[in-house]
Formats: sequence, C-alpha cells, structure tokens
Amino acid sequence: MFISIVITVRNEERHISDLLDSLIIQEPPFEIIIVDAHSEDRTRDIVKKYQEEYDFIHLYEKGGSRGEGRNYGVKKATGDYVAFTDGDDIVNPFWLTEIRRSFRKGADVVAGKTIYIGYGPWEKLERVELFYKGFDVTFPSCNLAYRKELFEKIGGFDPWFITAEDIDLNMRAVDAGAKIIYNPRAIVYHRTRDSFYSFVKQAFWNGYGRKQLTMKHGSLWNRYKPQRMLNPSQLSFWGIIRLSFAIMGYLACKLYGDHHEG
Repeated sequence: MFISIVITVRNEERHISDLLDSLIIQEPPFEIIIVDAHSEDRTRDIVKKYQEEYDFIHLYEKGGSRGEGRNYGVKKATGDYVAFTDGDDIVNPFWLTEIRRSFRKGADVVAGKTIYIGYGPWEKLERVELFYKGFDVTFPSCNLAYRKELFEKIGGFDPWFITAEDIDLNMRAVDAGAKIIYNPRAIVYHRTRDSFYSFVKQAFWNGYGRKQLTMKHGSLWNRYKPQRMLNPSQLSFWGIIRLSFAIMGYLACKLYGDHHEG
C-alpha cells in the first residue's frame, strides 16, 4: 500500500527538519511530496539536503492557497493513497502503519489523533466539532488520509477557502458515500501558535472559514452539538478569547467575504 505524503510549507525552517526526521522512519513504501509556497527563509535549502540522501523526497514550488498547494501535490503523487500533514508537525513512528491498518478495514478516509504541543492552556483547547450525516467532519488536514481516487472524484480541496477547506472536503466525501474511520493510534503532534497575535489571528481566520462553509453549504448550526460547544475548555479564559475572535472572523466573512462560485 504505497502512500504519498503531501505537505504544503512556507517559511518552516525552524520545524521542517523535525517533521522530515519523523517521516523518513515510517513504514515503507511511501514518498514525501513537499509543496513550498515561495518561502523566504531556508526551508527549501533544508529540504534539498534531505533530498540528496533520500530519493523518495520530492520538492516543488507553488504559490496560492493551502488547498491549491495540496491539490498540486496530489497531482504529483504516484500513490493510490494520499496522507496530509503540516510543515510544523511531528508524526508518531507508527503513523503510516496505523493509516494503512484503517484503510485495510475499509476506510475511504482515515483521520488520526492530533495532539497539540506548545503553550499549556492552548494545548487544552478542543476543536469545535461539526457532525454531518453521522460523521465528525472536523478532523484537521494535518492528520488526514484519503484514497486518491476518492480525492480526485470529489475535486480535491476547494481553493476558495481561506480555512475550513478540510471540513468542506470531508463533507463532500461523505456526500459521495465515503466512510471516515478515526484511528486514535495514528498520531500527529501539532504545534500550537507561539504568540498571542498568531493565536488570535488563527482564531479569526478559523471563524472566517466556518462562515465560508455556510456560504457554500447553507446553514450548519444544527450540525453542532451545544454540549460540546459549552464544555469547560471552550469556556476557559483562552477558550472565550478564541471564540471572540472567531466570531469576529465569522462576521467579517458575512459582511465582506466573496460568495462561493461554482
């Protein structure tokens, strides 16, 4: 079961070696496809050094949204399965082993467990889940794998999205009859933001993306579970800060966002 690992990066010189060190020890066969969005630091130079030693690492350059970069990476992929992670992540040594295990059990989409590392209070914040036709579709694309045939059939990531492009992709996969399997043993360690500014910026754009979802798919409020939205982590100090900026992003998209076409 050959898996193509697709990663989009921009200015990840601090973290890209940690990610690649965690990927090169995965169970073969696999390839690593890195799509660099015109980094202005040493990211590409670091990747090129790994390329000299490992012939299964491929580097491309492509600007645009995260969705555009990932779609480009999938076009370059030679595997029948594609797995996504991010340039500032670290994957568990058995990540691909567990992804394969879930595909063999009949999954069309495999979602792994994402463990947040960084500033303690931010680690504890949970994602705001959205359920669609019985599936949690909010599993993030830093730890997500697809049958390539399905990914291409549903058109890949929608590049219109600023964020929430992974939720939109999962919703369309479910509409196509796909089965999403969650495997908590397929683990990715995902860094939290490293400053207050980057934290609230992320919250703002996440809120913006949630509004983009409603602009494309219609009202989704009944897809959320109130008891999950009101759990202690969401009502902590940092949870309220995150929610406040997410609401700002949601409203900004509602007032000024371009409507989806096509």
